Amino acid sequence: MFWDCVWLDGMARSSVVPAYELRDVRKDYGARTVVEVGQLDVEPGEVLAVLGPSGAGKSTLLRMLNFLEPLSSGSIAFEGCKVEVPCPLPLRRRMTMVFQRPILLRRTLRQNVAYGLALRGVHSDETINPLLERLELKGLEQVPSRSLSGGEMQRVALARALVLRPQVLLLDEPTANLDPANVALIERMIRELRGERRMTIVLATHNVHQARRLADRVGLLIEGRFVEVGETDRFFNNPADGRTAAFLGGDMVY
Repeated sequence: MFWDCVWLDGMARSSVVPAYELRDVRKDYGARTVVEVGQLDVEPGEVLAVLGPSGAGKSTLLRMLNFLEPLSSGSIAFEGCKVEVPCPLPLRRRMTMVFQRPILLRRTLRQNVAYGLALRGVHSDETINPLLERLELKGLEQVPSRSLSGGEMQRVALARALVLRPQVLLLDEPTANLDPANVALIERMIRELRGERRMTIVLATHNVHQARRLADRVGLLIEGRFVEVGETDRFFNNPADGRTAAFLGGDMVY
């Protein structure tokens, strides 16, 4: 459901600048509060990295931004339009999420990458082939998904998302447990996307070095709450909160 917005051909008419506005957002599972965010704006075209230990609520936050999780309270607005779950298809098609553990169809690599396009009735080699080449998947098109390595599966999941040309890309630990070569390839693709498409990217990671390499802004999430959010240089070089400094120094602050 939407309020205070006019949607035409899948595009919102709104004077509000942020891609996302979170206000007094809370997500509970039973008696446990998993995410509680008083206020957070995500600017269009920025890369926002959400740091935090395992169990901090990073994945839940991304699912909320993808409108896969209903809120327990509060509101999330996308380009000035407040959204509830389930959200309309035109909005859903403007964003996509790559999960930490990609789930692939029991089909070939190419069929997996083309799946989202096929659902939309689109068949375009001109869209798929360049992505396969850039993600170093050329020559593997007919390989069954069950035969792919972990790094190849993660790159397929990324290609499947990018082929849809989303406005927002949500990445949940996109390089966890991958070797350095795959990490470098995926990070390079993220940097190129930022430059080429001005895509809004929210990246959840526990890797402080990755956040520093990729993000415009970084936030530290602990026990579902943001300790600090700031521009990358300031976040790392002059953190305002002692818990941030301790986390960056490798201390257990949770």
